Amino acid sequence: MPSVKGKAIIVTGASAGIGEATARFLAREGACLALVARREDRLWALKNELESASERAAREAAGQIVVIQADITLRHHRERIIQATLQAFGRIDGLVNNAGFGQRGPVELVPLEAIRSNFETNLFSLIALTQGVIPIMRNQESGRIVNVGSVAGKIARPLSSIYDATKHALEAITDGLRGELSLFGIQVALIEPGFILTEFMDVANQVSRLVLENSGPYAPFFEEFSKIHERAKSFAGHPDQIAKLILRALTDERPHFRYAGPKHAHLFLAMKRFFPERFFEYFVRRSVGLHLVKQKPSA
Repeated sequence: MPSVKGKAIIVTGASAGIGEATARFLAREGACLALVARREDRLWALKNELESASERAAREAAGQIVVIQADITLRHHRERIIQATLQAFGRIDGLVNNAGFGQRGPVELVPLEAIRSNFETNLFSLIALTQGVIPIMRNQESGRIVNVGSVAGKIARPLSSIYDATKHALEAITDGLRGELSLFGIQVALIEPGFILTEFMDVANQVSRLVLENSGPYAPFFEEFSKIHERAKSFAGHPDQIAKLILRALTDERPHFRYAGPKHAHLFLAMKRFFPERFFEYFVRRSVGLHLVKQKPSA
């Protein structure tokens, strides 16, 4: 079975949540890590912690860890990520495209610039960074690219359709890449997390604050949605559950095309696949509280 020991792997969005958990798992397996995020202080704290833990556990198995403070939406930052990784390790064996954020709000009210910004981070910058590592992996005749998508890539929800659209697009990009890069020994997999307890929702609320505060006719919907979100924390998964899937995608002899988790993610995806479309849409509307909001009769 393949191992990540000694493999040079880039992890974007490594300062918190799924990215941070992934870094911990890969460090325990002896991977050489390039930790990428905008919050440099968090990256250094994580690096120091992981190196200390490696020394206590099995220093001979520990890989080197480098910190790369970068905003993946900037071209020169993406170039720096690749060059710094090559300078540190001489190769790039894996890329975990995890960086991203959620834009909330009804399509009617979200400014077009905000929609473009969400696509820029979640899709276009991810594609650009991937384009940068492909020639390196092709020359090596090996490599793995793991894109962190979402169950939302299959299930679009009211109030979240902008973010969900970025993940829908990532599904197509990942499938296309898989076929193209198989010619060169490069394997591509997609991770589909369900609801995970991270900073994600807090960041989404912050990014979407102006829309939420000026929601007009959608205000009752927002109120119900917030209440249901709080209740949903009771079944939410932990970042470690997704980090384990990413590790599998990097080490399975024949990686699956998609890895979903935790259990509720499998349930929702199965319902989407097998239930009648109208019934499933009714289920989604109920899941975000839309059915509880009194609608005005149509004219």
